[in-house]
Amino acid sequence: MPTTEPQSGSGHELVVVANRLPVDARTLPDGATEWVTSPGGLVTAMESVMRTVDSGAWVGWAGSPGEAPEPFEADGMHLYPVALEQEDVEKYYEGFSNATLWPLYHDVIVDPVFHRTWWDSYVSTNRRFAQAAAPVTSRRGVVWVHDYQLQLVPEMIRAARPDVRIGFFNHIPFPPVELFSQLPKRNQILRGLLGSDVVGFQRESDSLNFLASVRKLLGYHVEGHVITVPGIGSAPAREVVAKTFPISIDSAAVSALTEDQDVIERTAQLRRDLGNPKKIVLGVDRLDYTKGIRHRLKAWQELLNDGSVDPHETVMIQVATPSRERVEAYRQLRDEVELTVGRINGDFAPIGRPAVSYQHRSFDRRDMTALFMAADVVLVTALRDGMNLVAKEYVASRPDLRGVLVLSEFAGAADELRAAVLVNPHDIDELKAATLRALAMPEEDQEEAMRSLRRQVMDNDVQAWAHSFLDELEQSGKPQDDAPAVIRLSGDDPTDPAELDEALAQFARIPRILVASDFDGVIAPIVADRDAVQPDQAALGALRDLSELPGTSVALVSGRALGDLDHHTRMPSTVVLVGSHGAEVGALPPWMHAEVLDNTALAMTPEKEQLLASVTRTLRRIAAENPGSEVETKPAAAVLHTRNARGRGSINATEAALAYARTLPDVVVTPGKEVVEFSVIHTSKGVAMDALARASAADAWLYVGDDVTDESVFAQLGDSDLAIKVGGGETAASLRIDDPQAASALFARLLELRREQG
Repeated sequence: MPTTEPQSGSGHELVVVANRLPVDARTLPDGATEWVTSPGGLVTAMESVMRTVDSGAWVGWAGSPGEAPEPFEADGMHLYPVALEQEDVEKYYEGFSNATLWPLYHDVIVDPVFHRTWWDSYVSTNRRFAQAAAPVTSRRGVVWVHDYQLQLVPEMIRAARPDVRIGFFNHIPFPPVELFSQLPKRNQILRGLLGSDVVGFQRESDSLNFLASVRKLLGYHVEGHVITVPGIGSAPAREVVAKTFPISIDSAAVSALTEDQDVIERTAQLRRDLGNPKKIVLGVDRLDYTKGIRHRLKAWQELLNDGSVDPHETVMIQVATPSRERVEAYRQLRDEVELTVGRINGDFAPIGRPAVSYQHRSFDRRDMTALFMAADVVLVTALRDGMNLVAKEYVASRPDLRGVLVLSEFAGAADELRAAVLVNPHDIDELKAATLRALAMPEEDQEEAMRSLRRQVMDNDVQAWAHSFLDELEQSGKPQDDAPAVIRLSGDDPTDPAELDEALAQFARIPRILVASDFDGVIAPIVADRDAVQPDQAALGALRDLSELPGTSVALVSGRALGDLDHHTRMPSTVVLVGSHGAEVGALPPWMHAEVLDNTALAMTPEKEQLLASVTRTLRRIAAENPGSEVETKPAAAVLHTRNARGRGSINATEAALAYARTLPDVVVTPGKEVVEFSVIHTSKGVAMDALARASAADAWLYVGDDVTDESVFAQLGDSDLAIKVGGGETAASLRIDDPQAASALFARLLELRREQG
């Protein structure tokens, strides 16, 4: 594709590229065309973002095959339609996108189909989108490409516009490498995505699946979430970031609709129309085989059949928005769903009231909000889903703190909405039990759960999602050292006790918290002999007791090897132990999302084993040259300890180690207090703490540390988090205490305050 650059001063600073425009055409009685906002998750998520941009544009298909309309404006956005012929719709969209990629990316719930002519159409159509976007982007502007239909577009735009920043966001799951490897043209897909500067995913597992595919199939170097993409010929290598950015909704706008008198009246009328049942159970989905509608109806039918649910008192509403009805699998699904609904109503519906009110149509936002406000239980039972915004819309629609969300653990929203009733939708018995639990949940339990859910949804809205992605994109390609260190405190003076206590009291009132701490220098005073360490038993006891309280997760995050940390603490499984700066994770309590932490755990290869052996030999030589120094080996790292080195041995050994480190581009080097760690996999306490917070679905975290290795955690401080430094010096922490004795008192005080919350 030839290079295309806009003339000076022309073009848009942000260009969104998606399969569809955010509007649909409607023909008026006089024959004129009116453009109205489209339904759908992406449009709902992006329209409020586009309104905040000074000069934004959207490139996409207008929805009808044939010649594309001229560029136009609608709802304050500059829209650039892309033409798709009927053959493109059949091969690019219905074919490769939705009969090949969609089922493969959704764990092969149905078998994917591949035809080479579909691939040819996918390539040519992706090029058409890229050719539409490249010339309308300003110099050094940003192009944000969305979803699985356009995975080749980033590389195509980069070839034409090397001056722009390119981001890609995948709204659906990314499959494990074992499944992705089955895809013909798989490497072309990966290289297309790697034309981006940032590739975003809904879940951490999706990011890790993508990184694994790049590593295995392309052989590119991957360090943490950064991929080094080799340059072509003499071109320099590029770095691409692949990270997790869970999408959200315009929470405030949805919540505001609940105060609209018309919506309130629609809610009341809905209940009257259904005969004022005691309970309403609601499912809202596109009519798609990934949404678990058949499993949900089967569970409901069995609940009615065994008398667990009385159809005279409880009604189910199933909204199934029409979707891809030209694709055979979707036509079969519609027939099966409608047959099942008819059978249920024939067997169980009382006269004048359905057992299942089936709505195969779209609802506008106001009507959907009324449905959510009327629903006592919402069932989101997707078999596999990138996010599922219905779950978040329901939560945003319930400022009354009533209602119960039953949520599939296979939906991306389950990573964040941990206070929902989580369920495996493949297990019909479990789905039935979860539905009954939701129907019987006391109001006080509903309120507690919904309060936590709303905190997550209202604080992390679509604006936060978009700005998080765009901020990452803005920083992409810049050396990490260019970013100034975050310094919040300097000197040695501890925080005023009253200020510290007030901060602890506010933190203790947060519904779901994560309490984490370093070990050496916090729980235990630092000693010369690492094996002779004596942890403060009162501090360990307070952490154990905290871990048994509702809504409280506890972790110890240490540079020590996991076995060593376990030996010295003897903590129960309710306290998560993280060793080797995040490379090792111990047993997890059942309420934590294990996959997030499991995927951050140790992942050695034979090549890394050889590298680690080489590093260990060199560090032992350095230690031998500086008596008193010693080398500790861990599963993924070697550590040079210089605390006991004689004379200038500590300084000399450290300097030698750091000089050696400059020759190791594939090793993560972390200097600490008289220690230098060489890790052959990417680990840091900050990465570990972020994973812990997501795994525990914490609304906020508290972390206590004393070392430079703890600064990676302190730098991530959020508005409701507490970062506490033990000892003096410059730090990114916001609070300071003197010593491990003060840390023990702090944990005891937090335990007291948390218990007061009931």
